[in-house]
Amino acid sequence: MRGCRAWTGVVCAVALISSAYGKDAPPASFITVVKVAGIPWFDRMEVGVKQFAKDTGIATQQVGPPSADAQLQVQLLQDSIARSPKAIAVVPLSPEAVEPVLAQARARGIAVVTHEAAEIRNADFDIEPFKNGAYGIHLMDSLAKCMGYKGKYAVFVGSLTAKTHNQWVDAAVAHQRAAYPNMQLVGSKNESFDDRQKAHDKALALIRAYPDIKGFQGSSSMDAPGIGQAVEERGLAGQACVVGTALPSQTRQYLKSGAISMISFWDPSAAGYAMNEVARRVTNNEPLNDGDDLKAPGYGKVSIVGKDIYGDAWIDADKTNVDAYPY
Repeated sequence: MRGCRAWTGVVCAVALISSAYGKDAPPASFITVVKVAGIPWFDRMEVGVKQFAKDTGIATQQVGPPSADAQLQVQLLQDSIARSPKAIAVVPLSPEAVEPVLAQARARGIAVVTHEAAEIRNADFDIEPFKNGAYGIHLMDSLAKCMGYKGKYAVFVGSLTAKTHNQWVDAAVAHQRAAYPNMQLVGSKNESFDDRQKAHDKALALIRAYPDIKGFQGSSSMDAPGIGQAVEERGLAGQACVVGTALPSQTRQYLKSGAISMISFWDPSAAGYAMNEVARRVTNNEPLNDGDDLKAPGYGKVSIVGKDIYGDAWIDADKTNVDAYPY
């Protein structure tokens, strides 16, 4: 676990959560709590959170647990509530796990905005970069085309409690069974726990178990890089197809080598900005309506269904255009 050379296990995790805010950190009006600290996806999100602070003058801070553990995130949310911010924005590892603590936040008058948690109950709003079913179908269409519409494939999620990951995969698999009958899913959902090494190791195990496997679909931002590394190590670049959600900076070398076929993603910095902009409007009692501009790319004309806000933010990259995205 990051930064835990002096401690182990639960003691280490609690120590890191206690220091997540920094000893001399000033109080923040808006706190963004992400799935896990220190990985590229959420480092990029923090860029947007800081830009929001610069543009609005609102004191913000982003924190995350030291590992992708739902209970550690709940503890960090409890610590955040104790700081009495005006708003908390959160990307839940498990929407079900955070529901009670988010209810506590709202009971104390703290605005709550979530991301990647459509239909969550205890939030003022949830913001999604796109309709999740459509995104999963898009990933499957890309994988099927690369595979020549036949052969064995496997699917990965960050965890079985990561709601959007499972929505993407469920939609993708259902679409495959309806549209591409000559493709075959092997095994069940592989959990990577947002850990590149775990994704790599599970991909290697799948290649050993199914030497004729032709495709992989990843969901966590750490899946495609880990799978791509495994594919390259086994000399399967250009033969096995890999698609998934990841940042260009994590996958550029594998896209260019053919170990990853394509990635889809949204800019985490834009999502971080949009979450905080929604929180600003909630705390100011400003209405949110269809067509509103949240002042972030991909969220310039949102649609709203109940408490769920949808942008139009997905981006595709392959070896031909990945260099257009520096993050």
